[in-house]
Amino acid sequence: MKQQVEVSFYLKKNEMKEDGKCPVMARLKIGKTETTFSAKITVPVSLWAAGRATGKSHAAAGINAQLDAYRASALSHYKELHAVRIKVTAEDVKSALLGMAFGQETFVSYFRKHNENFDKRVGVNRSAKAAYSYWYALGHLEKFLQKKYRLSDIPFKALDKSFIESFDFHLRIESGYSPGTIIEITTRLRIIINYVICEGIITHDPFAGYSPERPRSVQKYLTRTELDKLMTTPLTCPNHYLIRDLFLFACYTGMPYSDMYKLTDEDLTLAEDGTVWIRTTRKKNDNSYEIPLMELPLQILERYRGIASKGRLLPMFSSSTMNDGVKAIAQTCGIERWEQMVFHVGRHTYASEITLSQGVPIETVSRMLGHTRITTTQIYAKITDDKIDEDMKALDERIAGKFQFAI
Repeated sequence: MKQQVEVSFYLKKNEMKEDGKCPVMARLKIGKTETTFSAKITVPVSLWAAGRATGKSHAAAGINAQLDAYRASALSHYKELHAVRIKVTAEDVKSALLGMAFGQETFVSYFRKHNENFDKRVGVNRSAKAAYSYWYALGHLEKFLQKKYRLSDIPFKALDKSFIESFDFHLRIESGYSPGTIIEITTRLRIIINYVICEGIITHDPFAGYSPERPRSVQKYLTRTELDKLMTTPLTCPNHYLIRDLFLFACYTGMPYSDMYKLTDEDLTLAEDGTVWIRTTRKKNDNSYEIPLMELPLQILERYRGIASKGRLLPMFSSSTMNDGVKAIAQTCGIERWEQMVFHVGRHTYASEITLSQGVPIETVSRMLGHTRITTTQIYAKITDDKIDEDMKALDERIAGKFQFAI
C-alpha cells in the first residue's frame, strides 16, 4: 500500500543574507515520518509567498522550476524505493535524494563502472573469463530490475535481504537456472556489495542472512579403479588415445587445461636428484606453482614432444573437444558417471586420489595446484573412504595397548 507523500518548501529567514536572500528548506512527509533539509537554493524574501516564488518574472519562474524539479525528484526516488520495499521513510528518500545530488552512484551504474575498470586489467592480472562473469551477472541484474520493477537502476539504499531473495527467486524459478549458476551470479553481486560497504556508500549488508541453495554434491574425481579402467581399456577412435593421454597428464600433475596448453620447455627444470619439475605460473591468477613430475606424465611429454606448434609441449585440442572426448572415453571404459566427466576432473583427481589420499599434506597439494589459500584446495581435495580406513587402521595400531579400562 502506497503512503501519502508531501513535499513543501519554506524560507529559513533566520539565515537571511545581506542581499535579502534566504535559504530554501524542503519539508518531506511520507506517511507518519517527516524530515527537513536544504534545497540548495536561495530566494529573495520579496519574491516568496505560500511556499513558492511569486510573480511572472524570469527569476520567479526559474526558482519555481527548480522547486518543481526537486519535488518530482523526491517523488521519483520514493517510487523507486517503494518498488522494492514495503515501508519507505522520509529519511530514506532524503538520503537517496541528497546522495544523487552529490553524485552518489546507484547499483547498476556502480556495477558497470567496476566491470569497465576490470576489463582494463584483463591480460595483466585478471582473466577474460572472470571479466565475462561480471558482465553476465550485471546483465541478469538489469533484466530483473526491468521485469519486476520496470527500473533501469536502483539506489543502494533500496537494497535489502528481500531484494536479494527476490532476485534469487527470479533466477531459480522464473529463469530456471541451476543452483550452481545462481551461486555464480549472486557471488558477483556480493563482491560488488562488499566494495560498496568498504567505500562507506552503505553500512548494511543486504546479503546478511541470505543462503543460496547449494548444488547437489557430485564426486568430481576418479577413483583408483576408474583410473585403471581409463588406462587399460582399448579405444575405438584414434583421437581418443591422444585425449586420454592429455587427460591422464592432468590427473597426474593437477594442471588445468589453460596451463597445459601454454606449457613449454622453459617451464621444465631438472633438480640435482634428477627429478624433472614444472615451475611456472597460473594463467588464471598469475600465482606461481611447482610440480615434481612422476613417470607417467614424463612419458606423455616425451611421446608428444615436437608435435605441437609454437614450441608447446602438448598438442591440445579445443576445450569443448577435450570435454566431449573425455565423456566418450569414460563411456567406452564403462565408467558409470561418464556424463559428468569433463577435462577438469583430472585436476580434482590429482588433488584427491593421486596426492591427498596417498598422504601428501594439503599444504603441499595447495602449493602444487597454485592456490593462495588452503580453503580453495579443500574444494578440490576430497578424502576417500579407503584413505579414512587406512588412517584409522594405522591409528589403531599406534595406540593399541596404550589405553586400558580401569577394573
